[in-house]
This record gives sequence, structure tokens and C-alpha cells, in this order.
Amino acid sequence: MREFRIAVLPGDGIGPEVMNEALKVLRILKDKDYTFQFHADMFLWNSEYYLQHGRMMPENGLDILKNYDAILFGAIGDPRVPDDISVWELIMPIRKRFCQYVNLRPVKKLKGIPEQFIHQERPINFVIVRENAEGEYGVMSRKRTR
Repeated sequence: MREFRIAVLPGDGIGPEVMNEALKVLRILKDKDYTFQFHADMFLWNSEYYLQHGRMMPENGLDILKNYDAILFGAIGDPRVPDDISVWELIMPIRKRFCQYVNLRPVKKLKGIPEQFIHQERPINFVIVRENAEGEYGVMSRKRTR
């Protein structure tokens, strides 16, 4: 059985609530699947952390995260902290360090979980692809390729 270490960064606003629900879903899947285990560590690196410490994460934050198999990242942003700080001091360093060029969001029906759709005879199986090098993130891509 494979065991995964997950770093959980709940973030701000609704982020902690969403991450709590995401962890509940992971626990349910683990209990139904039996092929994996996971251990989740919570890191409260968010806007409140910034207001207390003057930075979005500790200096060695990326070194801490590299020891995990996955990072579960919630919503980030708080009116008290300019967006460019949360983006460039937390989101971008994580994406750059761990080469997160593409954001993949697979959607498919899992065995044993009922679906609530009209056309149940047609299976759900698609992937949402978002490039992390466009728009606001384009600067990161250009910096990396120089």
C-alpha cells in the first residue's frame, strides 16, 4: 500500500473550509479504496501569516514542501494584503520551484460514488487544462526561459 505525504496550505477566506472538505473526501476515498494511505500536515502560510511575519511563508518554506508527495493548496488572498504579495511570495515560488507549468483538473466518475447527472448512461471523463504561464503568470514563464 502506498502512503502519501500531503502538505496542506488552506490559505485565506473560504480556503480553510474547502481544504477541510477536500481532506474529508480524501479520507472517504482512502477508506473505500484501501490501496493508499495519506498523512496530511497543515501549513498556515497565508495572509495572516504575512501580517504577523512580514512574509508569506518561512525562508525555508520551499525546502519544507519538497519533502511532500503533493501540495493541496486552497484559496489565497485577503484585502489587507496586496495581491502581488500573495502571488509573488507564495503561489509563484511554489509553482516555479516545483515546475508547475500546467494545472490539470481531471474529472471522472469514481466507482461506488453515485452521480447526480441527467445522462447517467454517458460516463464523465474529461480534463480541464490551465496553463500556468499565461496572463499574470506569463512574467514567471518569461523569467524562467531567459
